[in-house]
Amino acid sequence: MFEQVPIQEKSWRGALKRMAMRLKEYPFLYAAFRCAFRVLRKIKRILFSSKHKVRFSISKKRRNIETATQFDKNIKFSILVPLYNTPIKFLKQMINSVVNQTYSNWQLCLADGSDRDHAYVGEYIKSLNDARISYKKLDKNMGISDNTNECIKLSDGDYIALFDHDDLLHPSALFEMAKATCEKNADFIYTDEVTFVGKTSNITIYNYKPDYSPDTLRSYNYICHFTAFSRELLEQVGFFNNEYDGSQDYDLILRLTEKAKNIAHIQKPLYFWRSHKASVASDVSAKPYVVDSAKRALSAHLERLGLSGRIEDSSVPTTYKIQYDIKGIPLVSIIIPNKDHTDDLEKCFASVYGKSTYKNFEVIVVENNSTEEETFEYYKEAQSKYKDLKVITWENSFNYSAINNFAVKQANGEYVLLLNNDIEVITPDWLEQMLMFAQRDDVGAVGAKLYYSDDTIQHAGVIVGLGGVAGHSHKYFDRDNPGYMARASIAQNLSACTAACLLIRKSVYEEIGGLDENYAVAFNDIDFCMAIRKAGYLIVFTPYAEFYHYESKSRGDEDTPDKRARFNSEVFRFQDKWGEELKKGDPYYNPNLTLDSENFALNNH
Repeated sequence: MFEQVPIQEKSWRGALKRMAMRLKEYPFLYAAFRCAFRVLRKIKRILFSSKHKVRFSISKKRRNIETATQFDKNIKFSILVPLYNTPIKFLKQMINSVVNQTYSNWQLCLADGSDRDHAYVGEYIKSLNDARISYKKLDKNMGISDNTNECIKLSDGDYIALFDHDDLLHPSALFEMAKATCEKNADFIYTDEVTFVGKTSNITIYNYKPDYSPDTLRSYNYICHFTAFSRELLEQVGFFNNEYDGSQDYDLILRLTEKAKNIAHIQKPLYFWRSHKASVASDVSAKPYVVDSAKRALSAHLERLGLSGRIEDSSVPTTYKIQYDIKGIPLVSIIIPNKDHTDDLEKCFASVYGKSTYKNFEVIVVENNSTEEETFEYYKEAQSKYKDLKVITWENSFNYSAINNFAVKQANGEYVLLLNNDIEVITPDWLEQMLMFAQRDDVGAVGAKLYYSDDTIQHAGVIVGLGGVAGHSHKYFDRDNPGYMARASIAQNLSACTAACLLIRKSVYEEIGGLDENYAVAFNDIDFCMAIRKAGYLIVFTPYAEFYHYESKSRGDEDTPDKRARFNSEVFRFQDKWGEELKKGDPYYNPNLTLDSENFALNNH
């Protein structure tokens, strides 16, 4: 029996090298060995590498094209890097990644707060003798914010870019930044990023971000790296504030985005964030003061915007929940279309009336062609049992849009909640959690988090474009799974939410003209949300209003020729109406993520 010993990569590579050296004495065998080695290496790449590739290098052809490109504006980027005891290997790699940029009009501003034991930092930089590198040795380490402010004082560029001393920039980073400033007149730009360990090919996290999303940003600093912004914008909001050391970038990004006129998101991973033992990329516990600083930065942000609320921790470290204060006690009209299914309806009523901590609501049941006599008997019983419950009758054939438009006209509430009859409340303060967003002038509609009866996610918002039209975010994920980049567990902006539970200000509902009655069954809620966004409002998804939705995972709605024909006609209507938006892609998703499923998998096309 042979003892199985794990093969170490370095040992087998060394053995192959020794074998190759010996075979050099036999040219024919050496040539055959090299050929076989190349074939094996290619097979390894095919079998064990992901189709989704992010490379730190670019081709010679691409480099030549980018280097030769002339933009309308010759923008100079000042890249700020505060240094502190930077390992020489990281320092060299960081500087080389700037020197190797295809866009040449840059300045690297280095303020060095290293101690005496790390004098090599300054010595190495001075040895480079590069006029584009501005270096200052600080008398003492003043902290991350003040050290970075010293970098700003060294800068003379049109745009300021933020860069960490142990990370790397993709060769095309500044080229893409320059392109965004010229083509989109952007005054604030950010990119996608990846996290790597050791080699840049060893990527552990692909952070593909949404376009600018204020509520997502208030839940966590999703923008992070790589950012650049105009000097004019920086001077308007002020430099780094050392009160927020640890989350100083978060504080500055919040201030910059409050004032920015054109925010551009480059949907490419251009920042390579190095994960090592002492970095936040590796473990936030390496710098525990980060969380406290972030909460204080968020509180200051709310105060500047005139929003009242308190900051709490969310379920994932370094993500946050804002408990906005609710103004007054406005009446909410809960609209529930129904046909028979009284068991479902009773479960819904019992949870809404029995669990809800917010009490100022009325319930409007829209009776639509029930056939069972006991249904009407149940209505009478329910009206005597539950306060402010009324039943109105829709006598025409089923049309979800028309039914709700009919009910809204008879609603007394300042807010309208569209609710399915197979919904059961989980979180008692669900109405407060939704109302706190819906009361904001910039928000048009608020959606909730829905689960199947087996505690898997049925709805965590809608991604437009999934499956050709739209699909539910994180569908079938376990209830407690935080999702891709924690996005199943935070409040955020999305393109749409399901009307199975959707809260809207009645004034917005009327402004949009209600649900489009051309969509009798499918996509009416998605179309409605798209219209709300087109009118300039935000859609918010909150995971803090939770429900069971007893829609079956395997239900077959479109199971007859007539139903399939109707469904297909609504698909074509949506694609025709929103074709331009579908072509551009969902701004709250990312083209690097798949449209083939709801699981935020990487796009391998």
